[in-house]
Amino acid sequence: MDKMRNTTRQGLLAILAVTLVALAGCGPRDPNAPVVETRPASEILDDEIYKERGAPTSTIWDIFRDRGDSATVGSVNKYLWNASLEVLNFLPVQSVDPFTGVITTGYGKPPGGGREYRATIYVSDPALDARSLNLAMATRSGPVDAGTLRAVEDAILTRARQLRQQDARF
Repeated sequence: MDKMRNTTRQGLLAILAVTLVALAGCGPRDPNAPVVETRPASEILDDEIYKERGAPTSTIWDIFRDRGDSATVGSVNKYLWNASLEVLNFLPVQSVDPFTGVITTGYGKPPGGGREYRATIYVSDPALDARSLNLAMATRSGPVDAGTLRAVEDAILTRARQLRQQDARF
């Protein structure tokens, strides 16, 4: 019991000593010390955020300006993009990036089919054109034959044209 009291007493004395040392550093400030001028935190943050691009030049009135072609998503054609996702909806999407135009899928079976496919779609241009669509498909045993690839490309292009015609009606 005495040993426990001594340990507790020593612990309290150690805590008291540390506290006194810490408080000794909080003494009065030297009145002759120079005053350090600092910038406001918001100004420092603005410099960090906008140092490469500069401050934004947009205003609230930019919501009324012309947005350009509404058929593009990022830098790709929205009809080709959406048609690709619709036609290949049986494949699980692994990654999409509308700014580079790449859609990557995992393996999946088409409805009523027995073979698994995967695809990588690259929409390279904002134009609704066959040259804007690049498709690569593979099975677990290797690339698909040219006829299958052409049929899927045709289905995507046909669906993209249908989507564009539907938008033209509205």
